[in-house]
Amino acid sequence: MSALAYNPPGFPARIGIAVALVAASDFLLYGQPAALSLLVFAALIGAAVLAIHPQAFNDRWLLPKLALLIAGLAPLAENVSMLSVCIALVCLSAFALLTAGRLGLGRFDAGFSDAALPRAGGLLLVFLAIAPFRLIRDFFRWRRTARRLGKRRVPFAAIAVWIMPLFLAAVFLVLFGEANPVIEYWLSLIDLLALLDLIQVFRIIFWIFVLVIVWAFLRPRLPAFLRRKPRPMILPLAGQPQREPTPQDIAAKNLEAVLFGRPAILRSLIVFNLMFAVQTVLDAAYLWGGVALPDGMSYASYAHRGAYPLIVTALIAAGFVLAALRPGSATSGDMLIRRLVYLWVAQNIALVISSILRLDLYIGIYALTYWRIAAFVWMGLVAAGLALIVARIALGKSNKWLLTANLLTLSATLYACCHVNFAGLIANYNVDHSLEMSGQGVSLDVWYLRDLGPAAFPAIDRYLAGRDAVLDPALSELFSWRTMTEDWFRQYHENWRAWSFREWRLMQYLDAGNTTSE
Repeated sequence: MSALAYNPPGFPARIGIAVALVAASDFLLYGQPAALSLLVFAALIGAAVLAIHPQAFNDRWLLPKLALLIAGLAPLAENVSMLSVCIALVCLSAFALLTAGRLGLGRFDAGFSDAALPRAGGLLLVFLAIAPFRLIRDFFRWRRTARRLGKRRVPFAAIAVWIMPLFLAAVFLVLFGEANPVIEYWLSLIDLLALLDLIQVFRIIFWIFVLVIVWAFLRPRLPAFLRRKPRPMILPLAGQPQREPTPQDIAAKNLEAVLFGRPAILRSLIVFNLMFAVQTVLDAAYLWGGVALPDGMSYASYAHRGAYPLIVTALIAAGFVLAALRPGSATSGDMLIRRLVYLWVAQNIALVISSILRLDLYIGIYALTYWRIAAFVWMGLVAAGLALIVARIALGKSNKWLLTANLLTLSATLYACCHVNFAGLIANYNVDHSLEMSGQGVSLDVWYLRDLGPAAFPAIDRYLAGRDAVLDPALSELFSWRTMTEDWFRQYHENWRAWSFREWRLMQYLDAGNTTSE
């Protein structure tokens, strides 16, 4: 970037806003609960981005951009978690880059190409990766620009001109204190030692961390090589001699024809369909038909051993289909191969559904955990990905279209997960399906229930109802933990910064003295 394009006078405004955001973060976040406070701070960053780019108010697409920002921050209002924070960061980054006109999605009214969303996702990842280094790079860049403009002495002079005014102002203030009892009283209220106590090493590190983060949003930039337009491909002119293929080129082309030609693909699909049919029939018999398992094998072991390997099988199958039916290849237009692919993908989807059923049987016997919920979500995404592969082949779409569709599916799934109270869901399921409550399964894991935190209160209340905690030491310990944790929870939420919609609902439950599920 040239010295004229780089605008150092814009730095003071950005620095002032950045310092104000650091001060706001000290009030909202330092040593405080990260709940409503984090939502407010993220909204302040969004407002600062608009203040830095006032031309955005004349953009007719400002409302969709604001809707993106609000949607990205909404999960923070429900509950602050690692997932909701990541979604907020991504949406805030997209908002900053869109407002600065640097995301490169094209015109909204012209629609998006198949490659627009994957490219935008890649730019967002690059932006987040280089964000911690943005402030350092801008500082040295500003120094180099100042030197080229012949302003090497400006920083020292700007500091030196304040030495005499500040020194004399301090002298006058002392003299006024001696001459005026009111001013002397005001000065006596200033506790310099207390001010020094505020200057803490960890607090300064927190300020620097926040400054580095907010600066990236105030000056959203991408590496220069990502902003360059791709060079057009130069095609050989008619009649111009072309390079003769080398023996290595011929060998590679022959190898590709052998491995991914029609005979190889056709034989592979026939073998794969037959193998998968055996597995599908076995699952239909044992899982759906109720056929007795071999001696010494339980449904739990059958379910647990097959849940995850079948997902790996489906992923390998998806990779094979994408490689075998590349858009424009000879095999992609062969109707027999396409029908075999449809049959094979359908069997893969059936295996994924079978994996979900296996996992459900296993959880029904043992218990529900975070990892097992994550496995359910992952299996659902794999099934959706396989269905999208079929859609790509049937509609004649490109692999970029497939990547875009999968990104949208993944984003929608993660966004929905932010609004699900998984801790409460796990607690309610484990209590309702425990040996003590249902008469079957395994005993309730009280320690894991406690690890779920206050979200488990409704399930614990239902579990303790009608039981004498005095006679059972384990119940007595659980009751004591429940009482102490509620006291801490109420005290913790006396701070308005700790508010979230999910915990507000839990507080309503506690205030009502309800013992039913939330």
